[in-house]
Amino acid sequence: MSLLDSPSLHISHTPVRSSSLPAQAYVLSIAASSSHYAASSSAPSNSIHLFDKADFRKLREWIAHANAITSLRSAPSTAGNVRDSLFTSSRDGYVRFWDDRSGSQPALQMNGLVSSSRRALLSCDVSSDGLTVVAGTDLEGEDASILYWDARNPSAPLRVHTSTHSDDITAVHFSKTNTHLVLSASSDGLICTSNAQEADEDEAGLHVGNAGSSIAQTGWVHGTNDAPSLDQIENADIRQPSVHRQDLTWVTDYLIGCHNHRGILPGHDNDLSVFVGSNEGDVALLTRPSLSNASSPWSLHRMWSTGHTGVVRSVLWDESHNLIITGGEDSRINVWSSPSPFASAETNGKREGSSDDMDVDESMTSPSRKRRRE
Repeated sequence: MSLLDSPSLHISHTPVRSSSLPAQAYVLSIAASSSHYAASSSAPSNSIHLFDKADFRKLREWIAHANAITSLRSAPSTAGNVRDSLFTSSRDGYVRFWDDRSGSQPALQMNGLVSSSRRALLSCDVSSDGLTVVAGTDLEGEDASILYWDARNPSAPLRVHTSTHSDDITAVHFSKTNTHLVLSASSDGLICTSNAQEADEDEAGLHVGNAGSSIAQTGWVHGTNDAPSLDQIENADIRQPSVHRQDLTWVTDYLIGCHNHRGILPGHDNDLSVFVGSNEGDVALLTRPSLSNASSPWSLHRMWSTGHTGVVRSVLWDESHNLIITGGEDSRINVWSSPSPFASAETNGKREGSSDDMDVDESMTSPSRKRRRE
């Protein structure tokens, strides 16, 4: 696999805003509501930290859970009355929804009780209509469960599916176009789709795919060739494509996460953007025109360098405000100005720029810190 630098490639060296979490906590996840950015922190605080969108000023901290937070996401509406909220899952066995009106207490809470035992929750999501909440548990004994709640009656799970996976359920995602369709992934190597409204688990399972290794993240990719059969199209090592030039070097050490950018780009069959990182704390944005063509090259669109001093754990792309927000194991949260790297494709080749971005052709005296792989 090859990695080509995009004609609109820019390298940013200076974030426009920065903040740090207390007690040297890791920044685990970043999410956005209409007026706030939020970051979840690792132990010992297990908190949600809120920042004003306008100036990234710290607003407040919610001590969210008694144990590790495993996911933080945003929900525009839940149960018809909790609006523009954030929701979290935790190893303490709760899914909680948070908004400004509820203060330091959750606006809504789901209890992960299964057979009188509260299960550690590793992942969660809410349907696009806000009526159904799903969460995946860890493996306890021989069971790893997918729990479903009616958000209007959250005191106990509406149904529990225990046969979909045989190990920790690391990710669950509702389809954005089908409020009943759930995608799940697990350390057992399986990726599955299920009908969230089907009480009979034997009937609930729709498709199963086998990745052949433990799965940490999964998600939907939208494109012209959507087909939820879960047949494996390709198995690509994201660390393989790299750039080695005198003026530019990029080698990927790990995957940070993925993002569905707005719309399908010209010449692409998907809306997938991939954020990858280096052990030194640099971040890059990659795309691929075709996910079904093994010879299709990856494109390097953006690099954010020198903002972090260690592994970057989370990235949020706020396309509405042309911002990238990154958080890492160095406790730092950085806000970067980032006009759409796809503007050249969308405006027939017009190059973009911003005050804190450096065109690659001008950056030969300030190369990325990224070292060549030995």
